Order: sequence, then structure tokens, then C-alpha cells
Amino acid sequence: MNLAEKTNLATNPLAVPEAILKRRSTRSFNSEPIAPELLNQLLDLTIAAPSSWNLQSWHLIMVQDEAQKAALAEAAWGQKQIIQAPVTFVFVGASYIWQDQERWQEICRLGIENNAWNDEFVGFLNSSMPPFQEALGEKNREYAIKDAMIAATHLALAAESLGLASCFMNGWLEDQVKQVIGIADRDDLAIALLLPIGYTDEQKSSPGRLPKSRRVFVGSLDSPYNG
Repeated sequence: MNLAEKTNLATNPLAVPEAILKRRSTRSFNSEPIAPELLNQLLDLTIAAPSSWNLQSWHLIMVQDEAQKAALAEAAWGQKQIIQAPVTFVFVGASYIWQDQERWQEICRLGIENNAWNDEFVGFLNSSMPPFQEALGEKNREYAIKDAMIAATHLALAAESLGLASCFMNGWLEDQVKQVIGIADRDDLAIALLLPIGYTDEQKSSPGRLPKSRRVFVGSLDSPYNG
């Protein structure tokens, strides 16, 4: 992609349907850095992702230091895209962040200030969210990871729309990744995904997908969708 194309995408991003259809996993990045203002835009679009109860139950670690990227790549069996990409995002699910009352009250306050919630709804949340999360038990980890994956999808599609490439990575050793980002002793935190982002010279075609009739069903798995 030349400078003119990059400038055009920065001011005229791809529409969501086009970004979805165009995105490919990229395993070879070039050395071009991501401009700070573009990186900040990506972060704004990522944290806009929805989450259960609006708990925003994940953290995002940006790995940019070369030594740290090398260590992270080692935790991912030497996959080179982590080293090549200017930044790899580590999505961390925060299983029990709902127990942080000060943080939760800030979320409620923002909901009211933005005219999204009223006092009655906040009262409902305060009475319903804690027992629901408590009843989840060990599934709190699963819920936090789901929320993190939703945010990761936002980031990948935002990157694609703005001319950047990405690679969803699920091949890594969690204990080693946690060591690299300094949370080795945090059992309440779980690694959801690694997502390198950067520019690529690759031109990749879609490998294709099975037809809807093989993957989409109406009501049950016995009734394929034939639309």
C-alpha cells in the first residue's frame, strides 16, 4: 500500500461490510510503524466494544518493546509476526473485576452522565449484577474472555478499515505470556488472545468458507438454512 492509499484510508475508512470481507490473517508484517494518532484511534474504537453488564472486564496490554516482543514470540512458539509487527495487543480477561466497587460505581456514574442510564436502571444493576456474577463461579473467567474477544474483533476490523493488517493468535503458552506482561501471580486474570497489528506487503486471497447451508441452521441442527 502506497502513501496515497494510506492517506485515503485514514480519512475515508472502509465500510464495515467491506472490512469484514477483506480482512485476512497476516503472518508477515513490514517494519513501518503505526502513527501515534492512528494507534490512538484504534484504541478508541476498541474500548467502544460492548461487554456483559458494561463491566468492561478486560485489560489491553500493548507490547512494543523489541525485547518484550521477542519474549512474547518465544511464548508463542517463535511465531515471527509478533516480532515483525510494530505492536502486539494482548487481551487479558479480568474475571472478578466486577468486585471492584469503586470502579463499578464509576461505570454507573458515566452511564447516568451520558444519559444512557437513569437512577432506576442503576438501582436494578446494583441489585442484579453482583448475585449474577457470584453465581457464575468459575465461569467468571469464561465471561471475561468472551468480552475480551468481542473487543479484539473490534480492533481487528477497525485496523482493516484503516489500512492495517492483523493476525488473531490463539497459539501460545498462557503462563509464559503472563510472565512477559508481568501478571504471572494473577490467577484472576486470563489471556484471551494475542493480536499483532501493522502494515503488510502480503496480498492474500480468501481460502473460502463452507456454504451457509453447512454452517447455519434454523431452530436446530436438523434444519439447515437454505436462504
